[in-house]
Amino acid sequence: MIRWAMPAALATFAACSPGGSEGTLVGVTLLNKQDGFYQDLEAGMREAAAEAGITLLVQSAEKDLAAQTAQVEDFIVRGVDAIIACPVDSRGIGQALRRAAEARVALFTADIAADGVDVVAHVASDNVQGGRLAGRFLAERLGGAGAVAVIDHPEVTSVQDRVAGFLAAIGEHPGLTLVARPSAQGRRDMALDVATSLLQARPEIRGIFAINDETAMGAVQALAAMGRAHDVIVVGYDAIPEAREAIRAGGPLQADVAQHPRDMGRQVIRAVADHLAGRPVDRMQPVAVSLITRASLEAAPAPALSSAPPQAEVAGERR
Repeated sequence: MIRWAMPAALATFAACSPGGSEGTLVGVTLLNKQDGFYQDLEAGMREAAAEAGITLLVQSAEKDLAAQTAQVEDFIVRGVDAIIACPVDSRGIGQALRRAAEARVALFTADIAADGVDVVAHVASDNVQGGRLAGRFLAERLGGAGAVAVIDHPEVTSVQDRVAGFLAAIGEHPGLTLVARPSAQGRRDMALDVATSLLQARPEIRGIFAINDETAMGAVQALAAMGRAHDVIVVGYDAIPEAREAIRAGGPLQADVAQHPRDMGRQVIRAVADHLAGRPVDRMQPVAVSLITRASLEAAPAPALSSAPPQAEVAGERR
């Protein structure tokens, strides 16, 4: 994926409340608007904001920390009442968000947490449980034995949680060995290169946990190019439509952890509205995840959208 950053003025999209009233103004900085996940997240935010009479200023950092920092600074200058951030870099965005807090802006994070920042609420998938679901699936398919790898993105807290859950699950099987955790920064092009190098260096690998579907699809491409599409199992995360079709086709991508970004978007806006109205808000607000497999997709009456995956194997544990 090409990295780029729009000028702030061009990247801003206002979602006005009925009647055009300015009312409550909330700045939103997304990690990336190219991914279906964030498109659904934004759609949920806009739906809830329209109901609550909140005006949104939505910008996208396109995975560029400098762009996201500038967006937060712009929100401060505009005098927004609250900021919702999906951090590009959980630690790197901290300084800008702390400046917003000093300016008495209420801070919220969605999907990805910000390290060292005191937010009113963090709304995100239960990523630890999602990682556990992925690890348990892979352990079952591999019979509890074999070499596995994670294609990582350690700068992001949600990914840290996913990997923690995955490692906890495979740790229950002494026969499974984690042999590598290279990073592909959540990008398909990098994952293609990383997976190719990884499989050349460690041909014994039989399972890969990809921390998002861009990474998963890059790994699938690498396996196809190397002629190994039938002897390595890939588990992804996000359950985007392309990944669901790959699972239906019966290739190396055999399972995917599905999030509910539209629900997440609605929930974070409700948290903003409650806080600004003086109502109590839970700081940690996990959103359930589910595991998508070929069997669950075939059992569904029709292919589901990424924002509403079938509830075939819903997470049963919470953090």
